[in-house]
Amino acid sequence: MGFSEFISDTLGSILKKVEPGISTLPDRVAGSSVASSGQEPALPAHWESQAGGRLASVRPIKVIRPPAFSIRTVFGGLQTLVQYSDLLWILSLFRLKVRYKQSALGWVWAALQPLALMSIYTILFTRVTKVATGGIPYPLFVLCALLPWIFFSSSISNAVHGLVLYPSLLTKMYFPREIIPLSYLAAGFADFLIGSLILGGFIAHYRVSLTWNLLFAIPLVLVLASFAAAIALFFSAIQVRFRDVGLAMPLLLQVWMFTIPVVYSIESVPVRFRKLYLLDPIAGLIENFRTVVLRGAKPDLASLAISAAIAFAGLVVAYAYFKSSEATMADVI
Repeated sequence: MGFSEFISDTLGSILKKVEPGISTLPDRVAGSSVASSGQEPALPAHWESQAGGRLASVRPIKVIRPPAFSIRTVFGGLQTLVQYSDLLWILSLFRLKVRYKQSALGWVWAALQPLALMSIYTILFTRVTKVATGGIPYPLFVLCALLPWIFFSSSISNAVHGLVLYPSLLTKMYFPREIIPLSYLAAGFADFLIGSLILGGFIAHYRVSLTWNLLFAIPLVLVLASFAAAIALFFSAIQVRFRDVGLAMPLLLQVWMFTIPVVYSIESVPVRFRKLYLLDPIAGLIENFRTVVLRGAKPDLASLAISAAIAFAGLVVAYAYFKSSEATMADVI
């Protein structure tokens, strides 16, 4: 079953729950001699009046207005997204099912990618040059930062192309378009959980003691996911009109990775530039993630607050832009 057929069937089942009360003809009418003769069956008058009254009272009236960039658009979009939460859940499961379909290694790829990058960076930054890690073994040091970065970057790179891959789907039926990029985010989070198991194995191997500060990793990942959703929604909406975004995104993410403390620590950044450096939400989030997991300390609340403020504000703006451009996506895709 292709993606379009899958989501068509899924939407059909969900729409039946969202818009109940649409009845079909009784079986005796459908199988009558009048129907078999090729003529349209004549319905009794009371059937027509009952059906019309039921549709008028149950089926909601949707008023299509010109797209607007406003907070009202955000709240209206969230209400609609809640109604289609079943579709978001099912489509996320579908992403996970087909992600490694017909792959010999399957879900092992989710662990191989961070392990391969960890090995390469370990050789570079322990044999070729040295990086200050504060006494943490470099393989563990870089793996702990690679996991949130891979979750962030892979979610964005896949979500940006999500809408343009299925143009027929966008032109044939209505559903909240943000479901498509958000489903890629859910699939990336599943890979992050698999990688976290590998990280746990390395922590046990190097005998790193964990503390209750590890619980701070939950809000850190939540803020990281919010910022990833903001970037994905914003650029996927632009990608519908300008395909240059999808071509430039891999280069942008590759350069971005070396501007944040993934392969090096924040101590390598000159003190006079650190405040400016931490204005990048990803830099503060990854450094704080490494702090709570490996060092067992509390996160830097100042940088966490800055990252959270930028991430959630960006998410609101990106979602408002996405919903304001949603109405014209089918016309330009």
